[in-house]
Amino acid sequence: MTNQVISPIDIKSRIDVKLQSGDAVKVWQKIKEKNKIRLQVFEGIVIAKKHGNEAGSTFTVRRAGTDGIGVEKTFPLFSPMIDKIEVVKRSKTKRAKLYYLRKKTARKIKEKLRRVFSTGISTVSELEEEKKKIEQEKLKKQKEENEQKQKEEKEKKEEQEQKKIEQEKLKQEQEKDQKQTQPEKAEEDKKEQEEQKEKE
Repeated sequence: MTNQVISPIDIKSRIDVKLQSGDAVKVWQKIKEKNKIRLQVFEGIVIAKKHGNEAGSTFTVRRAGTDGIGVEKTFPLFSPMIDKIEVVKRSKTKRAKLYYLRKKTARKIKEKLRRVFSTGISTVSELEEEKKKIEQEKLKKQKEENEQKQKEEKEKKEEQEQKKIEQEKLKQEQEKDQKQTQPEKAEEDKKEQEEQKEKE
């Protein structure tokens, strides 16, 4: 006798989805409320897939909730409570498990791994943005102060050099004046001597 597997879902269609870590997916989950069943969508990134296509295979989906708080759900691949799995975007990753995304904020993830993300990921909280802005403003102020100090030092050096140049010019002019006055004094002395001789 051959063992016949009976399942309420289409196993082949689930295998054909070919989920991989890094894929952005929408999981349509069935939720029972009293006597009714409704569908709820969970959209995020597949950060892990375990046990291949076996009966107990699972995949973990992570999305960023409000204020950048991450939410993770682990789904059995062949669960009858999953209506369908829709792949929004596929991406290539270097790792099989993307657990490092737990330590990253939504903004850093978007900057470094643009290919991996779905449209439903929220940005960093406003408080974190304000802190970053304050830090950036402090850095700008420090830079401006440093630039002003450098400018003042340059101006002082230029003033000192100008003073030195002016002093050297004055010295040269004084030396020229002295050289010019020496022969004139000699001539005046000679005249005075001659006048004294004539008087005698």
